[in-house]
Amino acid sequence: MNVYDFDKTIYPGDCAIGFCSWCMKRHPKLYFTFLPKAIINLILRKLGMMPEYLMQRKFFGYLTLIDDFDEQIEKYWDQNEKKISAWYLAQKRPDDLIISASPTCIIEPIAKRLGVNFMATEFDREYGVYVNNMMYAKEKAKYIIDHGFPLIENFYSDSLSDTPLALCAEKAHLVINNASTVIDWPELNDEIREEVKEKIDTGWNIHLKE
Repeated sequence: MNVYDFDKTIYPGDCAIGFCSWCMKRHPKLYFTFLPKAIINLILRKLGMMPEYLMQRKFFGYLTLIDDFDEQIEKYWDQNEKKISAWYLAQKRPDDLIISASPTCIIEPIAKRLGVNFMATEFDREYGVYVNNMMYAKEKAKYIIDHGFPLIENFYSDSLSDTPLALCAEKAHLVINNASTVIDWPELNDEIREEVKEKIDTGWNIHLKE
């Protein structure tokens, strides 16, 4: 079994942000009812005054404001499915598992189109809350271990924050250049280990300096 992160790994960009932009263009009221609060929350996060999981939950809140969600998410993927990385499509297998911090309601439609398994952050669109923990960093590894998945042959991610899951795989690969280039996972020297631990604990994604 091969396991893949989604955003910036097999798909360029962040699909939750992309879908938000898509919805704002079709529902301009979001520029007034959602965007100002989102900007404030991002500033609070940058200042260390709001944890990552809370900022993300508040950001995902735009999903509660989309009355025609089912229609819009299918139209979004109709237009954006073609962006899935060619290197991934060339090696895709039916037993692949996509595991993502983005909401299930956004990941599920594209995973079904690809014909692969998936796990993502369970987010209740009616109440605007997480159903379970955000599927980020250590939570990904915990999910794999708790559910007794078979041995991971290869793991792919754009972020060193996914090191806990990378350590569960026979071989880990880092994806750089916005989902276009695959390289070997870097050796974790003491300096990188400390950075990874700190960033995972605080909830920031970690990327190699290019």
